[in-house]
Amino acid sequence: QVQLVESGGGLVQAGGSLRLSCAASGSTIDRYNMGWFRQAPGKEREFVVAINWNGDSTVYTEAVKGRFTISRDAAKNTVYLGMNSLKPEDTADYYCALSFFTIPIPTKASLYVDWGQGTQVTVSS
Repeated sequence: QVQLVESGGGLVQAGGSLRLSCAASGSTIDRYNMGWFRQAPGKEREFVVAINWNGDSTVYTEAVKGRFTISRDAAKNTVYLGMNSLKPEDTADYYCALSFFTIPIPTKASLYVDWGQGTQVTVSS
């Protein structure tokens, strides 16, 4: 089982930027699709973005297109989520996750098997 640990969350003003990291241990993740999800208070967990195993294909939810960027570094066994032009509605706990599902890149949480503990992102207006 892979252990995933997110970091990089925090409090930022609207329009600001953050970069989240998801460090994996216990196994390499370079053969697996990786995703980021978020859960706002009182809401269900929702898909944000995912990247395929070698980093050449991504899927974004419409709400973050053009503002968020997912990337991965195989040497560091880490996945990143760059977030720009943050909005108050981006406030949530952000989770990274690993999927064994290959094609297409999964957007459903049920297709991800390993999850991190989450990192909190708060965007003030």
